[in-house]
Parts: sequence; C-alpha cells; structure tokens
Amino acid sequence: MSPNNLPTFNPQAQLFKLLAHPNRVAILEALRGGEQCVCHLEAALGLRQAYLSQQIAVLREAGILQDRRDGWNIYYHVARPEVFTVLDAAAVLAGQSAAVSLRPPIQNCPCPKCAPRSE
Repeated sequence: MSPNNLPTFNPQAQLFKLLAHPNRVAILEALRGGEQCVCHLEAALGLRQAYLSQQIAVLREAGILQDRRDGWNIYYHVARPEVFTVLDAAAVLAGQSAAVSLRPPIQNCPCPKCAPRSE
C-alpha cells in the first residue's frame, strides 16, 4: 500500500499536540467538575490571568472549551466531555491516578457565583 492510500492521522495528532501542554490539561481538569470563572481557574491553578487566557483561547479555538458571558464575568466549560476519556486513559497509561489535587478557590471571590446576594 502506498503512503497516499494510508488514512491521515493528522486530526488525532493535533489533539495529542493540544493535550501535550501540562497547563491545558490542568485547565481541563479544573473544569471537570463543571463551569468555572477565570478567578476560580486562577486560584486553582496558580496561573496569571493573561497566561490563562492564552491557554483557554487555544482550547476554545480547538472546540474543546466554550464560554458563557454573564455581565462582566465569563464562565468556561468543557464542550467536548469526551476529552476526559482521553485524559483518563493517558493517566492510566502513565501509571497515575486520574484524581488531581487543585488549590482551593480564592476567598472573597467577587464573581456572582461566590458573592453573597444582597436582597
């Protein structure tokens, strides 16, 4: 069979390239439990907002993440939950547990999810 008759594996290779960045994997793991605002991701991962935004943009462009705006706040969630199957398989192959220990959320977070509602 000639190389021209072989199926292309570029889409899979691009996915693995996307997931090869440790901070992108950390972002996905932080979002495993559901939607989060940037302030929570900053606290959980200990990353600066500008750097976090760059990595989120890469994941959004790939269609892995989506966002939702609520006033001034932007919340991110995983649009392709199948990615967790890939991450779990990678953890098993690497001999690690799928559980990830993240830093606790920041105290006094101003986002609407955390701020006490005044009625």
